Amino acid sequence: MQLTFNVFKKTRGFFKAYLEKYSLEELNKIPDGFNNNIIWNIVHSVVTEQLLVYKLSGLKPNISEDLINAYKKGTKPEKEVTQEELETIKDLLFSTIEQTETDYKNKVFKTYNDYTLSTTGNTLTNVSEAIEFALFHEGLHYGYIMALERALKR
Repeated sequence: MQLTFNVFKKTRGFFKAYLEKYSLEELNKIPDGFNNNIIWNIVHSVVTEQLLVYKLSGLKPNISEDLINAYKKGTKPEKEVTQEELETIKDLLFSTIEQTETDYKNKVFKTYNDYTLSTTGNTLTNVSEAIEFALFHEGLHYGYIMALERALKR
């Protein structure tokens, strides 16, 4: 599982680089042909990891309910992210995955509520599978962010 957490940290580093490379206006922009933006994809990835790992383990996620409700599956950008929110998001990129790693190593996750994935039809049955799938999910959104970046440059 150490490789998975190391890759998570690299991916979150890529996400942070996008947050620092683009202006707030660019991060919030929804290009023609898209239904979300760079910042939505980044925060959605953080929220999804917390829901798959903590919520389905019966534990309280390390993010607010407001953030969950704004970025969970089935949502889209409803308002522009502010500079203050952006700074919070940068912090959450690393604090959440570091806490997940610590909790995993300390065997905090005792139970898991099975969850069938709408994307693949597979069922997650334990926290290790949830963590591994969350990383795959982030990879999908990283690809989507690269497409959004190309669209911004047009």
